[in-house]
Amino acid sequence: MSDILIKSARLRDIIKLLKNNFTIIENYFFMTIVQVLGSLIGILIYPYLIRKLGSESYGLYVFALSVTTYFLKIVGFGFSMPALKIISQNIDNQKVKNEVVSSVIWAKSYLAIVSTIVFFISLYFIPFLHQNKWIYIICFTQIISEILYPNWFFQAVQKMRVVALLQLSIRLFSIPFIFLLIKKTSDITIYAIIASLSNILVALFSIVYLKYKENISIHFVSIKSLKNYFKDALPFFWSSSASVIKMESITTIIGIFFNMTDVAYYDLANKILLLPRLATSSINDALFPKIIKNTQQLIVRKIIQVEILLGLAVIAVITIFGHYIVLLLGGIKMLSAYPLTIILSLTILINMVISCYYYFIFVPKNKYYFITKNQFLAFISFFVICITGVQIFHNIFVVVGALVLSGCCEIIYCNYLINKHQLI
Repeated sequence: MSDILIKSARLRDIIKLLKNNFTIIENYFFMTIVQVLGSLIGILIYPYLIRKLGSESYGLYVFALSVTTYFLKIVGFGFSMPALKIISQNIDNQKVKNEVVSSVIWAKSYLAIVSTIVFFISLYFIPFLHQNKWIYIICFTQIISEILYPNWFFQAVQKMRVVALLQLSIRLFSIPFIFLLIKKTSDITIYAIIASLSNILVALFSIVYLKYKENISIHFVSIKSLKNYFKDALPFFWSSSASVIKMESITTIIGIFFNMTDVAYYDLANKILLLPRLATSSINDALFPKIIKNTQQLIVRKIIQVEILLGLAVIAVITIFGHYIVLLLGGIKMLSAYPLTIILSLTILINMVISCYYYFIFVPKNKYYFITKNQFLAFISFFVICITGVQIFHNIFVVVGALVLSGCCEIIYCNYLINKHQLI
C-alpha cells in the first residue's frame, strides 16, 4: 500500500513539474520542431538535388552560401542575445517591445547598406566571385531575411509555434517547384532562387504577424539613438564573428585548397548532423528565458551533466549508423563523407557544453566579454592548427579535426575563467 502511495505521489510531482514548466516544454518543442522539420525536408530532397545538380555544381551553391553567411552575420551584429534578454524581462511592456524591435531592424538596415556596398565591390574585383556572380547575388538577397526575421522576439515571448508553422508551410510550398524546375546541372541558379525566396517570405510574414497579432509598431530609429544597442551587441558581434569566420572558413578553405566535390562531402556530413545538432542546441535556447530569472549553481551543474551524457549518446549513434545514412542520401560516390561525419559529431558535445557556459553562467552574470575572449581563442587555435595541418598533410580531415580541437580549447578556457572568477 505504501509503495502505491509513493508512486502516486511521484506521479503527482511529475505532473506538477510538467504543468509548471509547460511553457518551457512547449517553447523547446516548437523551437526544435521548426528546425528539425526544416532540416528533415532538406535531407529528404537532398538525394534528388545531388543527383540532378551533381556534386561539383551543388558544392558551388554551398560555397556561395558560405560567402553570403559572412555578410549575414555582419548585419546580425549580435543583436539577438541582448534583444532576447530585454524582451524576456519586459514581456508585458508594449513600449519596450516596440522600441527593441524597431531598433534592431533599423540597426541591421544600416549595416546592410554597408554590407551591400562591400559585397558588390568584392564581386567586381575578385575573379572567382565574378565568374559565378549570379549565384552569389541570389544568395546575397537573403540579407533581407536577416534584417526582418525576428526569431529572437518569438523566442523571448515563448511563441515559437508561430515560427514553426510559418517556416514549415513555406518550406512545404517550395518543394513542388524544386522537383518541377530542377532537372540538370545548370539549374543550380533556379535552386538558389527558390531557397533564398523561401527565407525572405518567412521574414516578411513574421513582420506581418508582429504588426497585427503582437501589435508591434515599427518606427524610424536614427543611428545616434542606436548607440547603446551597438554597445551591448558588440561583445556578441566579436564572438559571433570569430565563430562564424571559423565555421564558414571550413567551407571556404576546402573550396579554395581542394575542390567543390570535397565541399559537397563536407556539406553532406553537416546535413547528417543537422538534426541532432538542432535538437540539442534548442535545449538551452528554450531554458534560457526561465533560467535567466533564477540561475542556481546546482541547476546549472545538473544541466551540464545531462547534456554531456546526451552528447555522448549522439556521437555513439552517428558512429554506428552514419555509414548507412551516407549511402542512403548520397550514394556510394559520397561515401567519403562518413569519416567526416564521425569527426564532426564530436562538435555536438563540445557545443552543448560551451552553450551551457554562455547561457547559464556568463550571460546571467553580464560577463559578455568572456564569451568574446573565448571565441577569439577558438578562432586563433583553429587557424593555427588548420593552416599548419593543411600544409603538412593536405587533407580535408585536418580541417575538420582543427574545428574539434579548437572546441576543446574553448572548454578548457571557459573552465579556467569560471574557476578564476568563481562564477559557479
